[in-house]
Amino acid sequence: MTATTLSPVRRRYRFGPFSLSPARRVLERGSVEVPLIPRYFDLLLLLVERRDVAVHRHEIFDAVWRDVVVSDSALTQAVRTVRRALGDDDPREPRFIRTVSRHGYQFVWRDLFEEDDTPAPLGVPARPAASADAVKAPELGGRVEAALRILLDPPEGGDDGAQRDAAERLHQMGAEAALAALDRRPGHERARAYLRDARWDVPGASAVPLLGAPGGLRALLILLGMRLRRVLRQVEERWLSAALGGAAAGLVAGALGGTALVFGPGSHASAPVPVVLAFLGMVVAGLGAAGVGAGLAVAEALFRSWRRLPLALFGALGGGFVGAAAHLVGRWTVQGLFGRDLQPVGGGFEGLVVGGAVGLGYALATPQSEGGLATPQGARRLEAAVLTGLFGAAAAATLAATGSLLGAMSLDFMAHAYPGSQVSVDPLARLIGEATPGMLTRVLIGGGEGLFFGFGLAYGLTHRPR
Repeated sequence: MTATTLSPVRRRYRFGPFSLSPARRVLERGSVEVPLIPRYFDLLLLLVERRDVAVHRHEIFDAVWRDVVVSDSALTQAVRTVRRALGDDDPREPRFIRTVSRHGYQFVWRDLFEEDDTPAPLGVPARPAASADAVKAPELGGRVEAALRILLDPPEGGDDGAQRDAAERLHQMGAEAALAALDRRPGHERARAYLRDARWDVPGASAVPLLGAPGGLRALLILLGMRLRRVLRQVEERWLSAALGGAAAGLVAGALGGTALVFGPGSHASAPVPVVLAFLGMVVAGLGAAGVGAGLAVAEALFRSWRRLPLALFGALGGGFVGAAAHLVGRWTVQGLFGRDLQPVGGGFEGLVVGGAVGLGYALATPQSEGGLATPQGARRLEAAVLTGLFGAAAAATLAATGSLLGAMSLDFMAHAYPGSQVSVDPLARLIGEATPGMLTRVLIGGGEGLFFGFGLAYGLTHRPR
């Protein structure tokens, strides 16, 4: 006798003229599909499924944007777009989605029914919404011109919701017509920037090239400024998390290295050395992670369509700046107090290389198709941190192999400059199998430092703020 496995019953929600199918991931008005990008569909589905309560903004972010950090304005924009898709145009008298002040949102349509979600016959998909081409040319031209006026003549100060809404409407009507009508009219650069930014929120939106277009460079600068202002608070939190993650990794690496020095063959290091090196590692790695993390956070905030190169470049710039500054301050301090030169100790170049490698590793470990600050969770977050650490290890090991002095080898250089120092890495070299620090010792120590640094920075950077 053969057991029969029954498929679970698929449900859909029907409210007013709309039906919402979780299984087919489609919103329909009658037999016409209402296009929504995936995250906006997830938002509507969450509010419908939790319709008995007002859903807190934090819960929405965790459910809809669980793998990325976005600003509060992203949620506001998403709700505005979903309302427009439902014809719920007046938030003061909502028919479907109510704003709960200082809390979140609630789906409020009362006559909602759950029913079987019968699949459409094969080859008979839901009819898509009418395109802008189906609208009569004079009517379309008037609607394009009305939306363009909003973009070209924004109100002074305040929320830019009206401009973003107008840009989305232009994409729905066909951005090509809007771009052709813009030409070089006053304010066209800002209008192009809004159109470029809004294309992420409209299914099937047209490309909006900036470079090569009239006023393209100014439009690009306006776009970058808009994005940076929108996520300034998240960038600040993200930078601090990266610095703390790097500092924690430096503390652990310093403590482990100090312990190995104390118990290594022929060691003369005293018991306090691990504590001192742990503190020193925390400070140095924390400063380095602050520089690289700041670069990565800014790059994520500014760039959406091509992310890898900016992350590598900004990571390199942040690491190079901090490395050069730390080298100069340390060199001047030691020269002024002890008359010694620290010229061979690593600095700006080493920071540039390690920062760039960590940025590239982070970019490859956290791919984002729609922009935003990446926040992988669970095993994915650990994998991202490990991959970033491996890129940092490869860069640091390469530098060490070519003669650059990084953390521990810089201390070793200073130990030989000051007789009686307890921080020579000779005991570590003996553990590895070399009488004195040679190529293998330098590469292994440098690679380990890069691994800890990249791992801690990425793990801190991907912390999801509350």
